[in-house]
Amino acid sequence: MRPAVPLPTPQTTPTLLTVLLGRRDLLVVAGLPGAGKSTLLRLLHSGAEITVLDSEHVCAVLRGWLPPRLPYRWYRPLVHVLHRLRITAHAIAGPGPLVVHEPATRVTTRLAFVLLGALTRRPRRLLWIDATPDEALAGQRTRGRLIRPRSFRRHVRRAGRVRALLRAGRTPFGWTSATMLHRSHTTGGLSLAVTPT
Repeated sequence: MRPAVPLPTPQTTPTLLTVLLGRRDLLVVAGLPGAGKSTLLRLLHSGAEITVLDSEHVCAVLRGWLPPRLPYRWYRPLVHVLHRLRITAHAIAGPGPLVVHEPATRVTTRLAFVLLGALTRRPRRLLWIDATPDEALAGQRTRGRLIRPRSFRRHVRRAGRVRALLRAGRTPFGWTSATMLHRSHTTGGLSLAVTPT
């Protein structure tokens, strides 16, 4: 996996990112809640058959079934469980590359993806969308859903370790590759291409 153009510093001009995937790659789009992962995936362009799994899809379906005034925090655990079940099912049985939305700030979550990829023979690619805590909070406000302050602080603390690792040019354990981009680089959308072999 590689961006077509390296983008080391924040920018304001929208740029379409191009990422090349292998035919069985598992690409995890990760970062703080509110960093812009869902926005990037909504602006996805691809001429190939690629499965994209975003927890927002599960949330939208559940919102249509549940009472409209029911707070999100009451059914958040169900969203996470269903999202991860979908990921596992598609990784096992789905054809082509799999693109997943997941904060992945927890080391246990990243290791679970490593294990899933190894068991399903999918190379693991990490695309980390970097954002400051203030930028991520602004993103949460824009989408109209704030996570609990205590949970967000945990995400921030854990994300700091991932950022330090990636800034040092190191790939997390068990991952085939890792790329870090600032959230300002995601405003132009993402183009995915798949290698023919």
